[in-house]
Amino acid sequence: MAGVVKKSVSVPDVIWAAAEDEAANENTTVSALIAEALENLLAIRDGLRAVHEWERENGEFTPEEQAEADAILDEHGVGRDQ
Repeated sequence: MAGVVKKSVSVPDVIWAAAEDEAANENTTVSALIAEALENLLAIRDGLRAVHEWERENGEFTPEEQAEADAILDEHGVGRDQ
């Protein structure tokens, strides 16, 4: 099992209040919500880096390729509110 670190972070009060509301609505903790959000953010950024690297090596995606990728993501509910 992965370890846990305890850190202090600064968050604008309006965002913290929204996080508390969301955690309560999802019956979880703000810590769990933040961990999930960070995991998602890091995965998104890793994916974007991979796309940029692929485009550097192979050229930019065509509009048709982008539309196909968007359709696949839509089909799987990626990028939509869960």
